[in-house]
Amino acid sequence: MVKNLDQFVIGECGIIKNVGGEGRMRRRLFDMGATPGAYVTLRKRAPLGDPIEINIRGYELTLRKNEAAIIAMEVKDNA
Repeated sequence: MVKNLDQFVIGECGIIKNVGGEGRMRRRLFDMGATPGAYVTLRKRAPLGDPIEINIRGYELTLRKNEAAIIAMEVKDNA
């Protein structure tokens, strides 16, 4: 199943399939390690839903909801 990272629930895991967007935002996401093939787990969500905290490549990264919305993910089992 494929869905965007902003639609994940806490504890859900997946692999990045595609990073959309263009220009600075896309380059910034790539520089932070959000590249196709990276394994991601949603760790936390702020009380109002923005920002979110993910675990990627062994570290925690905080993203705005609009940044997470352009990252297409393949959902994986949590086990």
